[in-house]
Amino acid sequence: MIERFYLKEYLSFKEVELDLKSGLVVFTGPSGSGKSILMNSVLSTFGGESCDAALCESTVTWELNAENDAIEFDDVNIFKHIKKDKSRYFINNQSISKKAINALASTYLKHLSLRDFSDFENENLLSILDNRLDKKNHKANELKSDYKEAFLEYQKVKKELLAIEGEQKKIIELKEFAAYEIKKIDDVNPKISEDIELLSIKKELSKKEKTLESISKASAIFEHEHNVFSALDLLNIESSFFSDSMNELRAVMESAEERFNLLDEVDVEDVLNRIEILSDLKRRYGSIEDVLNYKKQKIEELAKYENIEVAKGDLEHKESALGKKVKDLADRLSTLRKSEIELFNSDLNRYLKELYLRDAKAEIVDTDFGLFGKDEIVLKLNSTDLQKVSTGEFNRLRLAILALKSELMSKNGGVLMLDEIDANLSGEESMSVAKVLKQLSKHFQIFVISHQPQLTSMGDQHFLVYKQGDVSHARELNFDDRVDEIARIISGESITQEARGFAKELLGLNK
Repeated sequence: MIERFYLKEYLSFKEVELDLKSGLVVFTGPSGSGKSILMNSVLSTFGGESCDAALCESTVTWELNAENDAIEFDDVNIFKHIKKDKSRYFINNQSISKKAINALASTYLKHLSLRDFSDFENENLLSILDNRLDKKNHKANELKSDYKEAFLEYQKVKKELLAIEGEQKKIIELKEFAAYEIKKIDDVNPKISEDIELLSIKKELSKKEKTLESISKASAIFEHEHNVFSALDLLNIESSFFSDSMNELRAVMESAEERFNLLDEVDVEDVLNRIEILSDLKRRYGSIEDVLNYKKQKIEELAKYENIEVAKGDLEHKESALGKKVKDLADRLSTLRKSEIELFNSDLNRYLKELYLRDAKAEIVDTDFGLFGKDEIVLKLNSTDLQKVSTGEFNRLRLAILALKSELMSKNGGVLMLDEIDANLSGEESMSVAKVLKQLSKHFQIFVISHQPQLTSMGDQHFLVYKQGDVSHARELNFDDRVDEIARIISGESITQEARGFAKELLGLNK
């Protein structure tokens, strides 16, 4: 429910604070006092309407559940709309877009003054029907859950089968291409780091002659080695350091000569050709590692293509079995629903009769298999499509559907907002609307603007919206104040004793 609403600086309102209760909350007051402005500002808090108020703020006790991890929710949450240069929206002082706050609030708040068809959507009507069946221990919701699980699995398998059939049409071409790519790489048979080794060989071959010539000239140092030993001996200097250095130098030169001599067996043209072949592969696929990974991928694809017939056969068998299961569950669900639809119509028309409306008829027709079965509920008011009924009839039919739904509700359904739903109705019609709203108020917090004494008298909480000069105000009325306000609605500004007596009678009855 909305526990508190605060409004600052909006048109004729300077500042208003309302402490709100559960149940049926009625707003009355003379024409032009600001009732619709006040209702509009409440909706603006949740992104449902636009207004230029400096601040609209609502404190709610909804059990909020959203996927937006950026918003932290508490047991009591504050929705806020601030307008300075532009509109900004907040939940618990955390900024949120208008679209996001409206999407979140729409789960908990319905504005029945709008021509909104959501209550007549097939999913909602089927849900009411299935809940009625569950109440009679027919376990329709359990059957619906089993059907939904089977249907989703069927859709998944069907999608996989369609993908395979699509691949199968080009399977020959894909197999040939994969085999061609594998053979092309196998013909080269590249090895990890082979390109690096070949480049190193190419580099050494390019400097072989020059290096061997240089080694040959440098080897002359060994011819004078004995002279160095003699000199060190005469100088009484230990010669082991020189011996070690010469041995190390000799080993380096011998190793280099041996390595270059091995290159005599290497064909330079073969090396250059191999480098070019590997470079072509690398230009197309990346590194040698990428080339080998690509080959592995093509081998796996080829194996998949070769096994596709087996996979297709398995999926076809699974699709057939799931299709039969889906049809069986849908048929059973449809049979249950059809057994209940007449009672559904009877109870709906009972409410419509209270609301002084013509009979409605809901029929179940077959449609394509979907998440909720193969049933579609087509609802008409006295054989008239809902798109063609008047706004007053449309809204009262919505009330009847909500009332039917509320019979099976186990928790609070949120907030309903109605703007003059009893306008232009007779006293009897207004009382019928009031009675239905009173029943709904057991499950919803309902805000309603009324100009009729019958609905006004049913309120669990009554606010008077009035003007003093050019400034609008709203205050909660006690019993005596309510008597005066209902009497004003009955007889006008000149309140008669008869009007006051009738107002007390209405309040007494509804109390």
